[in-house]
Amino acid sequence: MNWSVFFTRLGSAIIFSAIMMAGLLGGLYHFPWSIWILAYLIQFLCIKEFFKMAALIFPQSNFPKYLESLAQLAGVLVVATVTIWDASIALLTIIPVLFLLGGILNKKTALEAAFSAIVALLYISLPMAFLVKLWSIHFSIPLALILMIWMNDTMAYIVGSFIGKTPFSPISPKKTWEGTAGGAILTIAGAAVWAHYAHIDGLGSIDWMVLAACAAIAGTAGDLLESKLKRMAGIKDSGNIMPGHGGALDRFDSLLVALPFAFCYVMLFVVVAP
Repeated sequence: MNWSVFFTRLGSAIIFSAIMMAGLLGGLYHFPWSIWILAYLIQFLCIKEFFKMAALIFPQSNFPKYLESLAQLAGVLVVATVTIWDASIALLTIIPVLFLLGGILNKKTALEAAFSAIVALLYISLPMAFLVKLWSIHFSIPLALILMIWMNDTMAYIVGSFIGKTPFSPISPKKTWEGTAGGAILTIAGAAVWAHYAHIDGLGSIDWMVLAACAAIAGTAGDLLESKLKRMAGIKDSGNIMPGHGGALDRFDSLLVALPFAFCYVMLFVVVAP
């Protein structure tokens, strides 16, 4: 074992976990803005990496330098309005149109860049809005979702290491059907155990198990999506913000896709007591 690499990865993981827990739990200790700071930090890092990948995926396209900054600003507005303002659909309609107009009317047509900005808002900013909204419903929902994603990744790796034989997808050759199924089953079983101890009015065992399924299935799809983007861009990691672990998108790829499914389920089928 390369101990230097091990301790580098361990140190990064500890710092990463501490930041996540501070953001998720800070509101319980008289710091209500912690979840907003966490959401905006994740958004800033992920959009920055996404634009770098987009520029590599479309090397012949014109990416105006100001576009990333506008996407960051638009992302801030999207998170704020979706979380606070009921008429947020108006903003979600106007912003893509403005990006398209800017991309097409630019001296050097930047249509791919405009589409990339719109995708960044849908792929990154909207899920961050859902993170804050779910936290406002009950802090345990996003906390459990993140823990379930970590559990699914860990269990899939362990099961796959022992009995994995059938490749899951050519996009990610190391994943196996056995590991993926094992991770999902154990995560859902873990959610049932969580439900036994987490007594929250409005959230029953079935609800927690459905959220675990979102974490496992949609989370795995998110991992494959980001792997595909990296392959298209010809890079191994989306960034190097976390030594030994890659970039922000590498860490949050599963969460970004799991959050919309979890949000829709909670909004449609769950009524949590305040």
